[in-house]
Amino acid sequence: MIFSILITTYNRLNELKHTLHALEEFYLRDDIEFLICVDGSTDGTYTFLKEHYPKISLINHETSKGLIASRNELLSLTKAQYAISLDDDANFLSDNVLENIETVFKKYPKCGLQAFSIYWDLEKPINTLKYEEIERVKGFVGCGHVWNMKAWNSIPNYPAWFIFYGEEDYAAFQLFKKDWHIYYNPEVLVHHRVNIKQRSKQKDYATRLRRSLRSGWYLYFLFYPIKLIPRRILYTLWVQLKTRVFKGDIRATSAIIKALFDVFLHIPKLIKNSNRLSSKEFQEFSKLPSVKIYWKPNNSNY
Repeated sequence: MIFSILITTYNRLNELKHTLHALEEFYLRDDIEFLICVDGSTDGTYTFLKEHYPKISLINHETSKGLIASRNELLSLTKAQYAISLDDDANFLSDNVLENIETVFKKYPKCGLQAFSIYWDLEKPINTLKYEEIERVKGFVGCGHVWNMKAWNSIPNYPAWFIFYGEEDYAAFQLFKKDWHIYYNPEVLVHHRVNIKQRSKQKDYATRLRRSLRSGWYLYFLFYPIKLIPRRILYTLWVQLKTRVFKGDIRATSAIIKALFDVFLHIPKLIKNSNRLSSKEFQEFSKLPSVKIYWKPNNSNY
């Protein structure tokens, strides 16, 4: 088996239906493995999949274990050489996806992971013309990427205790330490059907901020040279105070305090699991182009 498609989902059946409809050409092929983790959903997702998609291999959690733990489980079960990871609200917009992926892996033997080009919006873009080159980058985005399973099996699993956010950066550092490379592949375009501007208005805004902040601080303690850690933490904390706390954002203030407590609580685990870059390694890593999170069409109003 060369390719698998891995999806984890939680109570988003309508989004998943859209995604699976868009992936129908892959589902109908016998040479592609499909694995979906239903992570404690109570909206009938598991029953729907059993009835309408019998070829998909399913994991069904009675209670939610979280996104990161679910991704670890999927990656432990796949038998494919290359494992494509998609969110349940993401689908491909480009053609010849598998061919483009395989070409890049063959061209770059040290490629441990490919990061896809991702368009974030509820509606797909009118113009999908691209003028980007394949290049090595620092990291990748969780909603659309593909693992070389040799690389995945050479590093530790995603840290499930992060709960949400930061697992991609964790993996990127581990790959760098093992001399595996991450390549941005602009030929594979993913539509992530999310209105990113509305997230700050959603009920889970404070939870997302807390987890985002603490995961960044976790990564400092795990991978950064020790001498850089105090300065980095103080700087990021100052930015949060200036942009949120001093402007009266009470939810953000609570999230920041809780994130600091989380870091303090996990200090023993951070020390135990550290895989710190040397100063030379950190300089080399820092010179790599940043992860490309968003893609916008050229010459458009997007």
